[in-house]
Amino acid sequence: MFTMTEKMPSPTSVLSAYASFAGSMMFVRSIANEFIPEQLRTYLSSAFYNVFTRNPSLLIFVFLRTKITPTINRLRISKAPRDKNVSVTIEKGQEILDVYEEIQLKWRYVCAASEKANPNDPYQPHIKSEQKSFELSFDKRYKDKVLESYIPYVLRKSIELKEENKVLKLHTYGSFYGGDGGNSGVWGSINLEHPATFDTLAMDPELKQELMEDLERFVNRREFYKKVGKAWKRGYLLYGPPGTGKSSLIAAMANYLNFDIYDLELANLQSNSELRSLLVATNNRSILVIEDIDCSTDFKDRDTEQQAEQYYNRYQPDTKLTLSGLLNFIDGLWSSCGDERIIIFTTNHKDKLDPALLRPGRMDMHIHMSYCTPKGFRLLASNYLSVHKEHQLFGEIEQLIEESQITPAEVAEELMKREGVDKSLGGLVELLKRKKTEQNEVKDEEDKGTTNEEQKRQKLEIEVVKRPIRTNYRGRGRGRGMRLRRW
Repeated sequence: MFTMTEKMPSPTSVLSAYASFAGSMMFVRSIANEFIPEQLRTYLSSAFYNVFTRNPSLLIFVFLRTKITPTINRLRISKAPRDKNVSVTIEKGQEILDVYEEIQLKWRYVCAASEKANPNDPYQPHIKSEQKSFELSFDKRYKDKVLESYIPYVLRKSIELKEENKVLKLHTYGSFYGGDGGNSGVWGSINLEHPATFDTLAMDPELKQELMEDLERFVNRREFYKKVGKAWKRGYLLYGPPGTGKSSLIAAMANYLNFDIYDLELANLQSNSELRSLLVATNNRSILVIEDIDCSTDFKDRDTEQQAEQYYNRYQPDTKLTLSGLLNFIDGLWSSCGDERIIIFTTNHKDKLDPALLRPGRMDMHIHMSYCTPKGFRLLASNYLSVHKEHQLFGEIEQLIEESQITPAEVAEELMKREGVDKSLGGLVELLKRKKTEQNEVKDEEDKGTTNEEQKRQKLEIEVVKRPIRTNYRGRGRGRGMRLRRW
């Protein structure tokens, strides 16, 4: 589209470009007719037509299948790879009755065949298609109520039902072999079938309940975020030693909220613009995960060395991935590009993070994933061994857990090694005893090293005090100066 301020192309240039394009197309078509078999040409033509002319899936199908009754004579059953459950829909000509606030409504599925001329292909001059729609019948006295209340209700319920049947996706930068590619070419995806739930997580029960309540408040506060003028997002920092369940917690959050996960590796990015392109391509109702944020990349814009480098290279374009670029998307102007999004950072060392990442508004809730506790062990024993009551080894195990440091992953792995409850718990007792002994030895070595350092320091101080110090004094008046020795 041209504007009045832009230079219009001349008619000669337009005709020349069109003639060149037409000639190229005729050449391609002649080559195709010469070398591609007729059956293959027909198949490809039909495939391209279906891709570019097919109707989008009707949400009304999702709603009406919940209204199917035994009076329906014919049904169609199908299951797409992305769907969790079998889809049951009606055949053409079938009717479904519905009642909304005492209004009787009748839906009828209509399929009308049509034929469209295709003069560009002599081998397939006509293309057949089928137009699908629904007829809704009701008493005309309720037209306003149906259009203003019932139809929005149907669409809203259809979206909710579609979300419930959605297969969760795990997206990453790039593409998977065999993945569907997601909604954008920059993200590749596979099905997320992680079994973790809040019921299976071996974490502090009070912290778990607090997190679940926080998630519930977040997803139910659309109007609240709009009223206070904030982007509808939430940030969580998961920190703790390796093996404490940070990744499992992320999967449990995704399953609990029915959110897709976008796993972002900052080390693969080169610039802030590349980061923005990735983040704006994510969908709503999703979780963005940046694991091991403390060692993912080197944010150099906080260093004086980077400032000097920018000074000497100030005439070159900025191609660095900076901390300010990440922060701008978390709570800057770019944070409003999407709704109902969760951002999660994980780290093994919280103290190594820049304080700018930790303040409220960026990471709203800090969750410490600690070593295994007695309550966490009870949950693991219930999940892995189906032991829901007391066992004679529980007391010893819980005491050893309090006296040593062991991760939930190590406990779970030990419980899976043997068959039988007694053997599994006995193996865990032996592991905890070894852990306790090793940790005590390390602590003794550290204490011994600290004691040796303290003794060296004290010995050095004693030597300094005993060493003679000579001071020159010069007396006032006519007398000559005296030299004194001070100990």
